[in-house]
Amino acid sequence: MSQSSGVQLPGDTSDEPTARGATVPMPMTKPGSQLSASLDANQPDAASSEPTGPSPKHPVSYLTGSVTSALMAWLCLLFSQRVVIHFSLHPPHYSARFAQSIATALKTLIIGMGFLSTFSCAFVALGLFLVFIRSLSRAEAPGAS
Repeated sequence: MSQSSGVQLPGDTSDEPTARGATVPMPMTKPGSQLSASLDANQPDAASSEPTGPSPKHPVSYLTGSVTSALMAWLCLLFSQRVVIHFSLHPPHYSARFAQSIATALKTLIIGMGFLSTFSCAFVALGLFLVFIRSLSRAEAPGAS
């Protein structure tokens, strides 16, 4: 038997049309067998008490990330300085006031993005270095695993 909404029950063998007019064949299974199998798969084993999270990283990985980010910050700083020098030596000269305003806005936007990338990479490098120091203190603790 079908429900009034047009959806067939798992034990139903009739191919009545659904609400949109198409027939939906359903597999012949015991009602609730798929539900119990999916519920059993989601429950953790009672015997395993190990955490399933990721294993802690080695402190060297934090140090390499910090050095990489510091290198990127230094490269972004060099880029930003060269952009500032280029725009100071080659100011835009347009006769139209509107074009001059757009050129100045774009110049400000490009310089700002350069220094924002410098700050972001330097901030990440500092944070990873602090995590590196913290991971060293945890690794030296007698109760640490």
